[in-house]
Amino acid sequence: MNRLAALRSTLSGSAELTAEFSVAGVGAVCDPAGALYLPDLDLLVVSDLHLEKGAAFARRGQLLPPYDTLSTLRRLETVVTRYNPAIVVSLGDNFHDRVGSSLMPPDFRAMIAAMARGREWIWINGNHDPDGVVELPGRSADELRFGNLVFRHEPSLIDGRGEIAGHLHPSATVRRREKSVRRACFATDGIRLLMPAFGVLTGGLDLRHRAFSGLFDQTALIAHLLGRDRIYSVRFGSLLG
Repeated sequence: MNRLAALRSTLSGSAELTAEFSVAGVGAVCDPAGALYLPDLDLLVVSDLHLEKGAAFARRGQLLPPYDTLSTLRRLETVVTRYNPAIVVSLGDNFHDRVGSSLMPPDFRAMIAAMARGREWIWINGNHDPDGVVELPGRSADELRFGNLVFRHEPSLIDGRGEIAGHLHPSATVRRREKSVRRACFATDGIRLLMPAFGVLTGGLDLRHRAFSGLFDQTALIAHLLGRDRIYSVRFGSLLG
């Protein structure tokens, strides 16, 4: 049994319903929690954790409820346990600012260390945290290439084939039961894929925003929206503007 077949068997009794597709010929599974799993590489991808965002705001005098890091790490524990990958790639803006990883409390460090034990962990540098992480498992890189795929934080207008990126926090709006519903989403045309933000205190940018111009073949573009317990796949032309 290959990894994808084994995964289907594992998830068959779960309430979560995933979506399967390919990026540059590589099979991928997107999870309602906002994580991407690549069975052939046994690799799990998350993006834009923005850990310690509440603490970063507090350092600037703006108080937010201090529970974002714990909530995000618990969600991450769930998907790491679900897929048990050999490799985890976090696609940048792992922390909300340059000092977030160095000031992270020991309990949160221990949670990350437990998740990373026995697997390779790669932190892609983002615009919020360009200097990498401090005293955490794994290694930091500006980008990472695996076969046909390239993992980076910000999407490139020049080198987009096989790209899996974050940064833009894509979201999309659909009409459901006579009302508009907006959700974070995976966005892919089969050539490249943009990840939803995984952090609990992150917003979203509508897929029809000009920031996405030139990144996708819109005739092939599909938004895989995150529902509460499943993925909803909608073609770009059917999204609300």
